[in-house]
Amino acid sequence: MQSMTGYGRAQLEQDGLNLSIEIKTVNNRFLDVGIKLPRQLLYLEDSLKKTLSSKLNRGSVSVFINYDDKREVSKDMHIDMNLAKSYKCAADNLSKNLGLPNDFTVSALMKSPDVISFLDSGEDKLIEELTLKAFDTALKSLVDMRKTEGAELLKDIKSRLDKILKETDVIKKRAPELEKEYLDKLKKRIKEHLEGVAYDEGRLLEEVAFFVDKSNIDEELIRLTSHISQFKTLCRSKESMGRKMDFLVQELNREANTICSKSNDLIITNAALNLKAEIEKIKEQVQNLE
Repeated sequence: MQSMTGYGRAQLEQDGLNLSIEIKTVNNRFLDVGIKLPRQLLYLEDSLKKTLSSKLNRGSVSVFINYDDKREVSKDMHIDMNLAKSYKCAADNLSKNLGLPNDFTVSALMKSPDVISFLDSGEDKLIEELTLKAFDTALKSLVDMRKTEGAELLKDIKSRLDKILKETDVIKKRAPELEKEYLDKLKKRIKEHLEGVAYDEGRLLEEVAFFVDKSNIDEELIRLTSHISQFKTLCRSKESMGRKMDFLVQELNREANTICSKSNDLIITNAALNLKAEIEKIKEQVQNLE
């Protein structure tokens, strides 16, 4: 299982061609890929995205590719005559409509974007080869980093699950004692305020039963224990389980809230609050997992 945050970089140089690639990832609910490529490499965008999606399932991915070409290669010049005519027509219209002298020269036209381009013999093949090779290296570095961080996150989550299980055991041991304590407390109050007066023992037991039923948290404890067990199973998975873990965190938090709301006992309330604190920390970690 991987973290959704990571960084990978690779740089290659061959025959005067220097190429560098950086890949950064941060948290995101889905896989969102943005690739910044030089114009000459735009045709590789779809292929690079497919490679990324085969290795990553979630996260916002930013890819930056740059190269510096210092080679001496034969270059064929290509002139886009249609585009050149469009520039000239635009200059003529501006001069005519605004009443300004037309100083648009051939030199200015040659400097206009995309009018002149160079076709480099064999250049694309070498750049593509280096790009794909560097991309694989950078991606591997990124994935390794995400796996390492993911392992640390899982280690922390597991330790917090153990703490949650410990607090759950405290609640389980304490809950059965409440019925007897509440009965003793009622009898003590009756004795203090109605000493010597006969009272209905059956009515007293009904009151205790009502209290126990109202504050009963057996179902919440069963679900809480089940969620913890499921969470630990997900932690052992090699697949991406971030979304499932996020759902279980919500369920854990719901049970802890219910226990707090039903509790009339300081020990149980404190244990439930400790549960909520650990669950909140797990939630923060889970949001970083793929």
